Amino acid sequence: MKRSLQQVKALTFDVFGTVVDYRGSIIREMRALAEKKGLDVDPAEFADAWRDGYQPAMQRVRTGQLPWLTIDVLHRMILDDLLKKFRITTLKEADIADLNRVWHRLKPWPDSVRGLKRLKAKFIIAPLSNGNVSLLTNMAKFGGLPWDLILSAELAKHYKPDPESYLTAARLLDLPSEQVMMVAAHKDDLDHAAKTGMQTAYVTRPKEFNPNRKQDLKYEKRFGVNAKDFVDLADQLGV
Repeated sequence: MKRSLQQVKALTFDVFGTVVDYRGSIIREMRALAEKKGLDVDPAEFADAWRDGYQPAMQRVRTGQLPWLTIDVLHRMILDDLLKKFRITTLKEADIADLNRVWHRLKPWPDSVRGLKRLKAKFIIAPLSNGNVSLLTNMAKFGGLPWDLILSAELAKHYKPDPESYLTAARLLDLPSEQVMMVAAHKDDLDHAAKTGMQTAYVTRPKEFNPNRKQDLKYEKRFGVNAKDFVDLADQLGV
């Protein structure tokens, strides 16, 4: 183990794509809803379009075009636009509200719970996600994610990758940033965390995106750990 890694006392995890398979989960639920309601929609195309609206919506908050809003609210705004775009007009409000909460019901990757349980034996483990606290809590209940606590951008009122989101997490843990390791499948998330002093672990998730989308899955020396999944991460951290 690298000497600097011995300082780490807490692991904070990106969630969407790193801990849970949001794309596969949304495709499954959208397919079931389409069959039940007789909708003419490609579930994969719908799932990709919903996720593609995520960054632009947060950017509108960052630039002041919108006030601070939770991800639940932003997801609903994107969803309402998508229903118009895909010409889905027969869903009732209860159906739409339940569909929006699919983000509370995302399934973990097959290694996630097993790896997290191992890591929890040695480290404080928590999500550090742009998802709001209630979303992350419900997701943990649904998927059996064994967090010690819930950390969220909502607590800082700043979305990642704003530095305030990472700094607030370290402050709430009462730890210096160098004793906190950010774990993510997204290199930009890790790079921004590192700028605040956090240590970093990159985990590959080759099935996160549409298979036609080109992905950069290369290991990078700038990250403290590079791992194929959470079990591999636990092995490398000596758990």
